[in-house]
Amino acid sequence: MFGNPETTTGGKALKFYASVRLDVRKIDTIKNGTDIVGNRTRIKVVKNKVAPPFKQAEFDIIYGEGVSNESSILDMAVDNKIVSKTGAWYSYGDMRMAQGRDNARLFLKDNKELCAEIEAKLRAALAAKLKAADKDSKDTTKASKAAADKDSKATTKASKDEEE
Repeated sequence: MFGNPETTTGGKALKFYASVRLDVRKIDTIKNGTDIVGNRTRIKVVKNKVAPPFKQAEFDIIYGEGVSNESSILDMAVDNKIVSKTGAWYSYGDMRMAQGRDNARLFLKDNKELCAEIEAKLRAALAAKLKAADKDSKDTTKASKAAADKDSKATTKASKDEEE
């Protein structure tokens, strides 16, 4: 069988009229000892008429709290090399925070000032990346416009030469 065997209920109209369709999946269970305290969740954008489609996100949902801000900050900080991960250990600068992802999340939850500091560095790093990407796209746009202007001037000159 090819493709996804799951279908959206509600007939063909719902697939057509929906502006955004999401596929929500439970990836993993978050446990505290033997007690289940939450889920690791992945969301894929199946259809999006208002923004780029086919993006995906992963985050933790902790029962009784909601989406865990600390785990999202931890994951993004590791991806952006603000927090280093060696084996199962998470470190920030010279400080070892915790062993294991759940323990590191709890450490950040208990140390709000440190979490805010990491979040500020993360926001600055992401803003710098966004600014660099924006500058690159503007440079590409300027080069495209210059090439288009050059082509239009050449076309205009050629048409004037033909008229004479």
